[in-house]
Amino acid sequence: MCSVSDLQVYRYGPADGPLVLALHGLTGHGRRWESLATEQLPEVRMLAPDLRGHGRSTSLPPWSFETVVADVAAVLDGRPALVMAHSFGAPVAIMLASRHPELVRGLVLLDPAVGMPADMMDHIALATLARPDYADVEEARLDKLETAWADVDPALLAAELAEHLVPDDAGRVRWRMHLPAIVSYWGQLAREIVLPPADLPTVLVQAMKAGIVTPEFRAALTARLGDRLTVHEFDCDHMVAQARPAETAAVLRAAL
Repeated sequence: MCSVSDLQVYRYGPADGPLVLALHGLTGHGRRWESLATEQLPEVRMLAPDLRGHGRSTSLPPWSFETVVADVAAVLDGRPALVMAHSFGAPVAIMLASRHPELVRGLVLLDPAVGMPADMMDHIALATLARPDYADVEEARLDKLETAWADVDPALLAAELAEHLVPDDAGRVRWRMHLPAIVSYWGQLAREIVLPPADLPTVLVQAMKAGIVTPEFRAALTARLGDRLTVHEFDCDHMVAQARPAETAAVLRAAL
């Protein structure tokens, strides 16, 4: 189990602002929230960690939802927050709310990857192993455009490449992440559906071009939460906060 010092945590906004914990998706990093925080939500106090195995945080195992939940609970250090979570971050946020209800005031789930099909996760894990790096930055940029970043502002994509790409020993470039952890986390996403406490205010934002939110999860979430659930459907691909920053900020403000 890691201590707070083992996670790189990016902090945005005023110390007295409403507290938001922002959890990125698999293969991502905490600075993906920077533009949303500084340009759209300057009044919010946002904590955005690099999750274990990602960015500049520790890469040590165990690589499981339980470990990542313990990591982010330590980041909050007893302070309750609204938790905004994208993709892989969503099951982490839901488990955090179940295990530490005193820390979670509400959830904003951005295109959550919960209870994903096992064959899909196996395919993605194998593809990750088969293509762990790129010849150069341009090849990485084109890969992003083909995998959910086509509707993101080119300036944000350029910032992503500048922050998240690092050279490897073979003269190629790779994402700043720990490959064994990433492959393990693809498997974690195939675990059974997890749901938040029945009384917890929750917002679901589904990216209608992505096909990530399963009908089973959305139905189970609706049945569990009833009128505690608010649903938004965004006409975008998977990178919700980057593709629709103003709309995402409006959803978060309403949840606050």
